[in-house]
Amino acid sequence: MTTPDIAARRVLGACAALVVGSLALTACGGDANATDNGKGGKNSPKASTAQILISAKDGSTGASINATGVKVSGGRLTEVRMTVAESGQTVAGAISADGGSWKPKRQLERGTKYEIDATAKDSGGRTTTTRSVFTTVTTANSFIGTYTPDNGTTVGVGMPVSFKFDKSITDRKAVQSHITVDSSSGQQVVGHWFGDQRLDFRPQEYWKAGSRVTLKIDLDGIQGAKDVYGVQKKTVSFTVGRSQVSTVDADTQTMTVVRDGRTIKTVPISTGDPQHTTYNGQMVISEKFRQTPMDSRTVGLGNAYNIPDVPHAMRLTDSGTFIHGNYWYNEANPPFGREGTSHGCVGLADVQGGQGATSATWFFDNSITGDVVIVKNSPDKTVAPDNGLNGWNMPWSAWTVGSAL
Repeated sequence: MTTPDIAARRVLGACAALVVGSLALTACGGDANATDNGKGGKNSPKASTAQILISAKDGSTGASINATGVKVSGGRLTEVRMTVAESGQTVAGAISADGGSWKPKRQLERGTKYEIDATAKDSGGRTTTTRSVFTTVTTANSFIGTYTPDNGTTVGVGMPVSFKFDKSITDRKAVQSHITVDSSSGQQVVGHWFGDQRLDFRPQEYWKAGSRVTLKIDLDGIQGAKDVYGVQKKTVSFTVGRSQVSTVDADTQTMTVVRDGRTIKTVPISTGDPQHTTYNGQMVISEKFRQTPMDSRTVGLGNAYNIPDVPHAMRLTDSGTFIHGNYWYNEANPPFGREGTSHGCVGLADVQGGQGATSATWFFDNSITGDVVIVKNSPDKTVAPDNGLNGWNMPWSAWTVGSAL
């Protein structure tokens, strides 16, 4: 039998054990008022007030290849690391001077998986981190427009701004409204759609010589068709040089070159023969080649010719009309410039290799892309406005009707 004293001692011993256990738990767990994750009592550590926003959400697809970046509010970014998920390759970028944002130094690739890890600190030195793994918009779900002229170039007064899109555009209004073309001359510039993949811009008359034209492309994220979005965002500018308009007269077989309103040269030329006439109309030089091959099979003329080294060639139409040097002229014919002998091009007297002081050399050296060549008095029809950069052959009233705005 247990005596009262023994029973009391056992109870006290049990209580003491409980107290010791309690002290041991307190020693391991820290302050009794602390709560995990800073959500508890008055002495808990405060969370950072910096809030990081990565524009491409974690797990998202279709992220922008231009606008993807990192921003922070309530603090400063201290480190941002972006990598290509598949290879681990680092994507170079820079934190802004104020620490408020970060962006890649170069445009991202389409259809690529990336990872971004960002760290920021608030004014109290407390840090926060955020991570996002995402995939950029794929080629199948995006469209790009190749355009002319290029940034920083100097062009002739006839050069339009021309876009060719790699996908069919069904929402033309949305796309056109996010492309603006302005000239320092103050000329009104209007866009015109040739089908669903080409959009050209021009003023009513040729550009004013010496003006500066600015093209703003803001298509990033703009829907052009079902499940197809733009990925371009940039500003391009070019300068319009002196005014040079050359007129080819198929009756007289001459070309008169007028620069800034003054005739500077008249030279003999050779237009198309009676079976292969030259287009009439206003044509714009779109490309220049000091020497290029020409094969009649590429323009549907069988084996009529195959010349590997045509000198001083300048393209006037997409269908194959050039103004170029001619060194193979048959001297048994009347002197050069007396009759049309070409297969539709405009020929200028030249020598093989193009090294001589010929009229072809002079015209090539004194021409730039965007210069206008007008052909008149040919028995052929007027060139189609979309055959090359030749929208000047469309009346202004018809041109403006083709705008989506």
